[in-house]
Amino acid sequence: MGKIDLAIGIGGAAGQGIATPGDILARIFVRRGLHLSAYNAYQSIIRGGHIFLTLRTSDEPVLSMGDKLDVLLPLNQDTMDRHLRLMGAGSLVLYNSDKIKPGAAAAGVQLCPFSVKELALNIKGDLVQNTIALAAVLRLIGVEFKILEEILTLQFGRKGEAVIAENVGVARAGYDYAGAHFKPFPFSLPDTGKKLGFFEGNQALAMGGAAAGVRFYCAYPMSPSSGVLHWMARHARQLGIMVRQVEDEIGVINMAIGAAHAGCRAMCATSGGGFALMSEGLGSAAMMEIPVVCIDVQRAGPATGVPTKTEQGDLWQVMGAGQGDYPRIIVAPTTILDCFKIVPQLFNLVDKFQCPGIIISDLLLSEGRSSVDPAELDFHVPIDRGEVIGLDGDIAPVNGGYQRYKITESGVSPRALPGTPGYVHVVATDEHDEDGVLISDEFTDPHKRQAAHEKRMRKMEGILALLEPPKLFGAGQAEVTLVGWGSTEGVIREAIEKLAEEEGIIANNLEIKWLVPLHADAITSILSKSKKVIIVENNYSGQFARYLRSETGIVADGHIRKYDGEPFMPHHIVDGVKKILAGETEKYVPVHEIMV
Repeated sequence: MGKIDLAIGIGGAAGQGIATPGDILARIFVRRGLHLSAYNAYQSIIRGGHIFLTLRTSDEPVLSMGDKLDVLLPLNQDTMDRHLRLMGAGSLVLYNSDKIKPGAAAAGVQLCPFSVKELALNIKGDLVQNTIALAAVLRLIGVEFKILEEILTLQFGRKGEAVIAENVGVARAGYDYAGAHFKPFPFSLPDTGKKLGFFEGNQALAMGGAAAGVRFYCAYPMSPSSGVLHWMARHARQLGIMVRQVEDEIGVINMAIGAAHAGCRAMCATSGGGFALMSEGLGSAAMMEIPVVCIDVQRAGPATGVPTKTEQGDLWQVMGAGQGDYPRIIVAPTTILDCFKIVPQLFNLVDKFQCPGIIISDLLLSEGRSSVDPAELDFHVPIDRGEVIGLDGDIAPVNGGYQRYKITESGVSPRALPGTPGYVHVVATDEHDEDGVLISDEFTDPHKRQAAHEKRMRKMEGILALLEPPKLFGAGQAEVTLVGWGSTEGVIREAIEKLAEEEGIIANNLEIKWLVPLHADAITSILSKSKKVIIVENNYSGQFARYLRSETGIVADGHIRKYDGEPFMPHHIVDGVKKILAGETEKYVPVHEIMV
């Protein structure tokens, strides 16, 4: 990490206003050009329970939530009891001493009590402690009070001058009290001058859809994918996108396929349970050769599972969605920025090869938030609609001679949109010949069936040739290669730094983004040179490990798996690598130290 590496944890019950101080801190950090990553561990209840928001900021890109907390803001006793024992030397804990008692703390932990009754005697409400704690944090990390005053003015502007003055006054009391009674950190938060954006992965997926030219979006709300629907609905009129909330996921996928068949770029999103209902529809899109993009944001399963927790447990479901073999493209973005960039790229591919595309994300990416350089957000990407007759207005009628499913060497047939003059064709989910005539209605001709099936599957060779193969990150000669897919990239790469600095173990990383089709030859070439291969993934059974073995024959030397609902922290991977290299185990399964 850089010279600054500050992690702040804010915890309490649902309804205690945890999001507001988190949002204000995030805004301040990003305004100062600091990189930021935020992860909110929450439960699916409206009031009560335990919520814990982690904000980590640095003058260099932040790869994960990290292993440590520098500041703890417990808004209730439960949070203090859960997290205080994990605070280390040099950290501090700010809390309302009227209601919260600290208990035993490790040596070097600075306990910073304040009294809401004394600092805000005439102000009612439980949220006052949030404002005081927020102001105190800013004082202790060297942020000028005027910055907070400006943000509070914006935050409460709609409520009038009296409310603004009240909140600014409370903040000033907390700011001054911290300066007089607590020891500040030995640094002041710098201002790098960089201009950064800050948003969550679901928003990035939605913005990627807008950049790709999506004109129809539909979904049934299912966490943790609902953020895509929220963004689309909020900006639909401005961007000219038709957005529909549908009654169930069967309706969602079929509505998206219908819109795509009519000629517009269509996208939908769901989570694992909803995706299960889309399986037949995705197979239908492949049989009819209609390009459509579906997003699966994974959460802990099976069934309803744990709706607010992360997992990488849907890989085999996504790869097996729909009966029979059919061409599809499956991609797992590795960062929040990747969530944005991958959507236009995938749309160009599915349009070119006339097949469904699936983005497999997870709660960690989709509901996590990260700072992003706005220069990386290209909303004017090249758009390739593939072989679509008449899309540019140049139509040469064929007077009935059009073959929608013409057998071609590439497997891709010229596509005419419904209503194109002179281009009439039949579309159905039964097997068909080149004209679209159903083979089962004529008779089941084995030669026609074989030719039609092979034509569709030939697309996969063309798709693979256009995908960038995975590359090895880190030292070419390493003691161990850590293999991951999707969202584990950042935490693996931070673990590599820790392994080198703290343990003297040189590791590198092969992160897989394009899952289907898979670069089996390139992966085999890389891993065959590795001394030890350890696969890191957020599921119980090692779904990617099984897939890798089936496609390449490679059997990993060790596995690090996590399936408790929370994401990996760097030390989980460091500990696992050490134990596997020492021969203590072949499978290391860490669990979160606290119940969050």
